[in-house]
This record gives sequence, C-alpha cells and structure tokens, in this order.
Amino acid sequence: MPDNYQIADAFSLLSKLMDIHGEDAFKAKTYASAAFNIEKLPVQLAEVEPSKISTYKGIGSSTAKKIIEILETGELKALTDLIARTPPGVIEMLSIKGIGPKKISTIWKEMEIESIGELLYACQENRLLLYKGFGEKTQANVISSIEFFLQHKNIHLYADVEAYAAKVQQTMELRFPDEQFEITGEFKRQMEIIHLLEWVTTASLAAVETLFTANNFELLEKETAFILVKGPENIQLKFYAATADTFGSVLFTTSCSEDFLQQWGVVEPAATEEKIFEQKGIAFIPSCLREEFTTDAVPELIQPNTVKGIIHSHSNWSDGSNTIEQMALHAQEKGFEYLVISDHSKSAGYANGLSVERIEAQHKYVDELNEKLNGFRIFKSIEADILGDGSLDYDDEVLASFDLVIASVHSNLKMNEEKAMMRVMNAIENPYTTILGHMTGRLLLSRAGYPLDHKKVIDACAANSVVIELNAHPRRLDIDWRWISYALKKGALISINPDAHELSGYNDIRYGVLAAQKGGLTAAQNLSSFSLNEFEDYLMQVRREKGV
Repeated sequence: MPDNYQIADAFSLLSKLMDIHGEDAFKAKTYASAAFNIEKLPVQLAEVEPSKISTYKGIGSSTAKKIIEILETGELKALTDLIARTPPGVIEMLSIKGIGPKKISTIWKEMEIESIGELLYACQENRLLLYKGFGEKTQANVISSIEFFLQHKNIHLYADVEAYAAKVQQTMELRFPDEQFEITGEFKRQMEIIHLLEWVTTASLAAVETLFTANNFELLEKETAFILVKGPENIQLKFYAATADTFGSVLFTTSCSEDFLQQWGVVEPAATEEKIFEQKGIAFIPSCLREEFTTDAVPELIQPNTVKGIIHSHSNWSDGSNTIEQMALHAQEKGFEYLVISDHSKSAGYANGLSVERIEAQHKYVDELNEKLNGFRIFKSIEADILGDGSLDYDDEVLASFDLVIASVHSNLKMNEEKAMMRVMNAIENPYTTILGHMTGRLLLSRAGYPLDHKKVIDACAANSVVIELNAHPRRLDIDWRWISYALKKGALISINPDAHELSGYNDIRYGVLAAQKGGLTAAQNLSSFSLNEFEDYLMQVRREKGV
C-alpha cells in the first residue's frame, strides 16, 4: 500500500509534468500544494476512511479522488498518461538543480532537446544563452549540476574518466613503487564508452584492497584473481593479480575483446606482451586494434601531432565563445597551419545562424585577418543545415562563396531510415558539399542518432568526393570507428574535426585520433592531416571535379 511520501511524490511529479506540457496552471499548482500538505500529515492516508480524506487541510474533493485512486490501484492514471507522453530524458531533467519545469518545457519544446546528455552538449555550445530566461550564470550552474548528476551513473565517456584513471595510476605507483601497474581493459583498447577501469598489478591484492577500503571505497567483488571496488565518484575499479612472469599474458588477455581472444587461441604465460607476439610469430598489434584478430600488416596509425589544421569550428558569429581572430591565433600558437571557420547556417536559429548579409560581412573580416596572419590561413566555410528534403539552406550562389561546405543534420532527428537516407544522400550529391558532418547525429550515452545504411552512405561519399567527418567531440565521435575500415576500402577520406565552440575545443582532436586509430586510420587518409598547401590543392581539385 502506498505511503504518504509515495502519494506526495506522485502529485509532485504530476504538477511538474503538467507545467512542462503547458497544461492547466491552476490545477498544477493545486497538485503541488497537495503534495506539500500530504507529506506533513500526521496520519497515513492508507489508514483513513476514504470519505474523510478530503477533510484534511489542502486536500479538496478532486485531489481526494485521485488519492483514493492511488490507494486502490497503485497508480494515478493522469500521471501515467503524462509520463507516456514525455520522453524519459525530459523527466530525468527534473533531477537537475537550477532548471524547473518551465525551463525544461523550453528546453524540450523550443530547443528540441530530450535528454540530459543533449542538454549538456547544448550548454557546451552556448545554446541556452539564446533563449529567454537562460543567462550565463544559469548555463554554468546547469553544466555543474549535470556533471554532478552524470558522475553518479555507472557508464562513462572515455574523456570523463581519463583524468581519474591517471590519478589512480599515480597513486598506485607512489604507494607501491616496487610493483608493476598498467591500465588494461576498455580504457587500454580506447573504447569510447567505459564501464569500469581495470589494472594489472604484481602488488598484493590484499594490500590494494586495504588501500581502497581505507579511503571509503566499497568492495564489490573479491576473487583470487581480482578485486572490484567502487569509490564515491561511482567509477568501478578492477585489479587483476599477476606475477612478474605472467604480467604480460594477464595484460594481453584483459586488453583484447572476447572475439579477438577466441580467434587468437591459447595464450602462454609471458612477462611482456611483446613476448606473446614473438611466440605467435606475428608483428605486435596495438591494444586499440584488438577487436578482431587479423594477420594483416598493422598500418602506421594516425597520431595527434600529424593533424595540421582545425576543420569545423564555431566563432562568436554563431554559437561559439571566441572571435575568429582569437581562434586563428590560438590555432597558430598550437602549431596548426590553418583554420576552417564553419559557423552555423541561417536555418539554425537555435545557434544564431548566419544570414546572407552576415556571411558577406564575415568573409570581408576573414580577408582582413588573412592579410595579417603570416603563413597561416583562415578558410571560409559554413556548417550548412541539411533540410527536410536533403537540400542545403542557401542557394548555389551563396554556397559557391565558401572555400568548403560542411553539411550536417541538426533538426527533426527522429526519422526512420528511409527519411534519413533521403536527406543525407541528397546532401552528399549536392556538388557544393565538401564534408558530411557528424554522420548520424548521435550523442554517446544520450542519443542513438538516426538510422542509416552506412555502406550506402559511405559508397555515396566516395563516389561524390565527399569527405566523412569523424567529429572529435567526445560525446559524438561520429562516424563510428567501426565503419572507418569500410570507408578506407572504398577510398573515402576521413577528416578528424574538433567541432570547436571555444579554444579548448581544439584539444578534442586527441579523442578523435584515439577513435580513428581503432578504425586503422593513417595520416594520409585524414583530410585534417593535409598540410596547408595540400589542403588548398585538394579543395581546388574537388571543385574542378564537381564543376563548381
């Protein structure tokens, strides 16, 4: 039988969902008041005669009927109906401090955001500032609250646990200076999503357990071969036992996928991973490539320092935080040779997209900057919205004024495959499209992205000389690395792009490189690794091929 707290929670949620949906404000306020009063009652409503429930302060006849419904059926139909009409992620937003139902309504209905992860991404792109009632302080508070909320989830992005993993590694090395510690598992394989952090160690597991339990870590599991603990940050840590003679073999078996190990066969004890490959008589395979076993030659994988240019960046002309000059100077300071400024297009009202008149003004400004940037060039680009019919949101004359065009889907993301394919394929076949941006629109742990036939999309990109973006933002990493090998076989170029909205966004290139390595990408197959001269030549060549 529901107690008063459960009944009050039902009315509180009903009130909030009514506000989110814009329903009767008076009734919503009545239910909120009822929730408050029910919590304060000195007696359990389940023990009260149904006819007397309405006699209690703050409970009218209409509310009393709903209380009786909850007591008799265990649910409230009005609430159940509203929950069914509300995306789960929108309901989850009620857990975030700093945004009430009215603001959540704006976020959902006007910004078309349906999950906490999407909301965090929008905040990082300064999207909230474009809407009434959302200032810089509110946005900063929302970011802080979401990050706190996400810390208490069990699954994490690679980028979100990287610093924590380094801190644990440092702690173990200081505490056990004479023992071996090396991270393994999903993190060593550079997976984009991490369920737990794992280490192989020659230290005593009993000593490791003592260290962590003495620091408020919970012991979740304990076996002869490993221990599993969890700390206040809600990240699980697993430590595998090894000796000096078996360290390499334990490290190897814990840093390969199950498929890889099945295809590999028996793993003999070894002190180092290199010894295991010597025993097998094959070249060393980096852990990032240990998803499916193959004896093919290991390519010279792309490295962060081989990326020469910043492609796909947003300035304060649309939803970025910095001026184009600041972004160019910062890129130059970091050793990059060029910057592709690609602010949002006119359909992106949510991101202060550029009108035709503003494009002309921006191009004039870029020309002025290029005159004083010695040996560095800013390229004029746009992240053009792919509209519902697959067209881009400027006419050909305007599109021709850009050095290159990134085409991306940003609206009406809830499409079936037929609709999504029509939009994306039409955009790829547009002769002005240079790069297909974040192919599926996914946000890791937040939004699956629209369904596509990846092979057909990749085939079309290769046939139309359209580069496929690997959006390096750690919440996107889109194209998925699992499709990179197919793209390379078809001769398609990949471009690791940061989609930067502030100067620190350039650092995301590293996460794109980590994902690209898993797909076997080399620098020669990555557009943003082209030197300035090579990049200029490529753009001219593609324009000639397409006749634009």
